[in-house]
Amino acid sequence: MTDTIAAISTAMGNSGINIIRISGEEAFDIAKKLLHWDDVKIKCVSSHTIHHGYVYDGEERIDEVLVSFFKSPKTYTREDIVEINCHGGSYVTKKILGLAIRTGARIAEPGEFTKRAFLNGRIDLSQAEAVMDVIKAQNDYALKSAEKQLSGGIREKINPVKNQILSDVALIEASLDDPENIPLDEERIKELSGHINDEIAKLEQIIKNFENGKLIKEGIKTVIVGKPNVGKSSFLNYISGSDIAIVTDIPGTTRDAIEENINIGDISLNIVDTAGIRDTDNEIERIGIERAKKHLSEADLVLFVMDSSRELTGEDIEIAELIKGHKCIIILNKTDLDSKINASKLGEKFKLPLIEMSAANRTGLDTLEDKIKEMFFNNEIDLNNEIYISNMRQEAEVRDALESLKLVKKSMDDGMSEDFYTIDLMNAYNSLGTITGDISSEDLVNKIFSDFCMGK
Repeated sequence: MTDTIAAISTAMGNSGINIIRISGEEAFDIAKKLLHWDDVKIKCVSSHTIHHGYVYDGEERIDEVLVSFFKSPKTYTREDIVEINCHGGSYVTKKILGLAIRTGARIAEPGEFTKRAFLNGRIDLSQAEAVMDVIKAQNDYALKSAEKQLSGGIREKINPVKNQILSDVALIEASLDDPENIPLDEERIKELSGHINDEIAKLEQIIKNFENGKLIKEGIKTVIVGKPNVGKSSFLNYISGSDIAIVTDIPGTTRDAIEENINIGDISLNIVDTAGIRDTDNEIERIGIERAKKHLSEADLVLFVMDSSRELTGEDIEIAELIKGHKCIIILNKTDLDSKINASKLGEKFKLPLIEMSAANRTGLDTLEDKIKEMFFNNEIDLNNEIYISNMRQEAEVRDALESLKLVKKSMDDGMSEDFYTIDLMNAYNSLGTITGDISSEDLVNKIFSDFCMGK
């Protein structure tokens, strides 16, 4: 990595400022040429300082800028870095980037700055992946979880297991290398078995937390269902805090699914508001209802909206049959009106949790948040003591390591010789090493960083 890279690190578009980031051996030299500084001035620049100047194209002044200088190794990439803060117009930003390229840099590939941070040993692979999780976080839980991973939380969980596996392999190998090939005694076998049990328990806990981590990161796919005109659209507008859906008194107004990501407190819901489910001769409405049923089949959570001011009907019963087997909450809406439904009896009838709400009076949202936390997170997300991996690649490697350790356990129970243990132990070790990047292929690294945004 002797070449110098450059990219725009801020979102393109007209704004207050934009930042062009340059990293590599020639970063300071490129900045010197763009700013028309002399050798003495650039050599006197202290690390982690900001300087006022002007960018030139030949003798033509292009823009007034602030330039930040960072000297290796105490930088994001562990290389010299220069960040040019220019005015936020798209044209001037691209022009300065073009000047940096002409002066000796090349355009950075997606994620290449973070890739260099990984390859130069500043962060491990799990931390690199956490960078994008921080950027994409949509709620406080997701941000805190990503920040913990970024600070090395996954490595802290994985390394003790890896180290114990390596110690156990060394013990077995020492026994196998003994000239007399004396097998491990009963006490050592018992000790090894205890280690394997502990490692299995730790990996099982990480996998157990994966589903929560995925829901924290990606949000809970939530489908709103109900018969027409029970207030589904009003309910969606209430919990989202904006007028997303059209609200009328005409049944069947919502013909197609409306999808929106919203936060209720610290929980993200990927909401799908569906067409009211009923028998209809209207072809367009019928297609909308079929799509509603498809979304329903893929839901993590179903919010079954009912109108407390109307008697229970056969359509309600049919919908209740459709949602069987799903995690579901009955939303008894319009509680500001005279009620014709007994809430406690309705909950018992359908054997589902029920929350009384009024979209008109904006009541019941806190109770809904608490119920969702209870259903999905057992009322608590322990971000202080637990790691919630949300990355499917990492989860697959943990599962592979777990299966290898279970094979070791089976070999021990079956009385197999010690050389069988080491094969599976090393497979587990390698799988865990792939999570942090201690063991990685060029293809894997390239695939991970190809998903990054440009300039990060």
